[in-house]
Amino acid sequence: MSEKDLLFEYLPEKSVDIIYNWIVEKEVHLKIARERKTKLGDYRPPVYYKNHRISVNYNLNKYSFLITLVHEFAHLMVWEKYKNKVEPHGKEWKETYRDLMLNFLEKDIFPADLESELKKSIKNSKASTGSEINLSRIIKKYDKHNGKTTLEELPENSLFILENGKRFKKGPKQRTRYKCLNIDNRKIYLVHALSTVKQLN
Repeated sequence: MSEKDLLFEYLPEKSVDIIYNWIVEKEVHLKIARERKTKLGDYRPPVYYKNHRISVNYNLNKYSFLITLVHEFAHLMVWEKYKNKVEPHGKEWKETYRDLMLNFLEKDIFPADLESELKKSIKNSKASTGSEINLSRIIKKYDKHNGKTTLEELPENSLFILENGKRFKKGPKQRTRYKCLNIDNRKIYLVHALSTVKQLN
């Protein structure tokens, strides 16, 4: 299987040519990575390695994979222009990410609801899609393993368990997270509204 053929497994079909051309042009080493709880993707400049290196988690749905990949390509473009002289997600990155993402909008690549939210999002993108609750919620709709429960779906005071095995009681919402009481150590933690949970009661 060629590198380009492999991209069809992870990306929306109509986005593959553009992404493949970017990979070839910038000589990117693209790694399909295992699931990482703290990040969806990663960019490493050619400082310790010969090539630009981008990794994206294997288990993302195709739209999330594309958005994450464009996010990392924006880091690459900013590094080429400014090296490490600007903020990682400052105005230079935001402008670059917006310009790159425009290549994929209005081309029948994203579902209508996701495209509409992306158009709003790229006006002032956050460091991660997890910080943009509406965008994250829509992306999650297209996960292969849909049917999982998210924290925001549970009633307040519900008992639940996270994927890491920790048990909590759901409390009030604060922006994109809920104040939750850890049942075992009685401490309060902020848990993201879209965290996958299993209800206990």
